[in-house]
Amino acid sequence: MNVFDFAMKIELQGKAYYETLAESARIPELKGIFTGLAADEQKHYDLFKSLKEGKNWGMADSTMLMQARSVFTDLIERPEAPRETQDALGAYQLALKMEAESVMLYEQMAKKEEDPVLVRLYLTLANEERSHYNILDNLCQLAKRPKECVQWRESEGKE
Repeated sequence: MNVFDFAMKIELQGKAYYETLAESARIPELKGIFTGLAADEQKHYDLFKSLKEGKNWGMADSTMLMQARSVFTDLIERPEAPRETQDALGAYQLALKMEAESVMLYEQMAKKEEDPVLVRLYLTLANEERSHYNILDNLCQLAKRPKECVQWRESEGKE
């Protein structure tokens, strides 16, 4: 399996996982976050597919971090949010691990790549996955500390 096939497989797995989380979410804000993360993973898959096929490719910047940050305050105000996030903490932690692994994968790909355009692309993907990590990390913090006043925080993107 070549590097593009491997990356495509990872992106489809991530998309499927986020779709499952979206389906099980009872709170619209959570459903929206997971639907957006699934859409980002599809975008990454499409990008690798274009690269593999030698087609022209382009990638719009993800807005998921900004969207998630803007709904986080509304989410923590919902009385049912801490309970739902606690119930799903294990699933969020697994997604957090998957995102950390994706960050490392794309950073490794960038280090091995000689084409500066592809290096920049892989680092952009690593940053997007780091943003996904950030979103999930904040959800995990909400689940772990439901009685505290949880504020949005930026994390490093790797455990």
